[in-house]
Amino acid sequence: MPVDPAALYDFRPVTEKDLPMIAGWLAEPHVAQWWDDPEAEIAEIRDHIDSISVEPLIVELDGKPIAYLQSYDPHLEDDHPYADQPFGTLGIDLSIGRPELIGLGHGSAIVRQFVEQLFEEGVPRVIIDPHPNNAPAIRAYEKAGFAAFDTRTTEYGPALMMARDAPQEAG
Repeated sequence: MPVDPAALYDFRPVTEKDLPMIAGWLAEPHVAQWWDDPEAEIAEIRDHIDSISVEPLIVELDGKPIAYLQSYDPHLEDDHPYADQPFGTLGIDLSIGRPELIGLGHGSAIVRQFVEQLFEEGVPRVIIDPHPNNAPAIRAYEKAGFAAFDTRTTEYGPALMMARDAPQEAG
């Protein structure tokens, strides 16, 4: 069943108790193909719980966890490959954990809602970097208003750089 256009997602901080659930999501084939070793990823997510540069979040729908989302500031990490983006830019990553929710429009709806919240907080630009072969993610991000602007290879692997800029206020 497609996403209800009125669906609202809740974003809450990841806690230590969420890590086993996230590990289960990372083992799902639709997620595993785009992430590195699950143990290493969980260790990084654990480190991010108290980080100032990365904010790990659980996405909930109707009170049920359905996805992992993180936002990060590429300017707060030494030698981050996206530090060339305008000051104030935030990057995001999303993985829908539950396979039965794939292909229903949740990806674009989650990203659209989260990015709108970031814009309301004054973030000027949001970037996302799907693997160039991840066609479903690229389509979802395009539906959420992102446009490709570059292709890069970083320590994280190949990336299609996509951005969405905050609307300019008429003045």
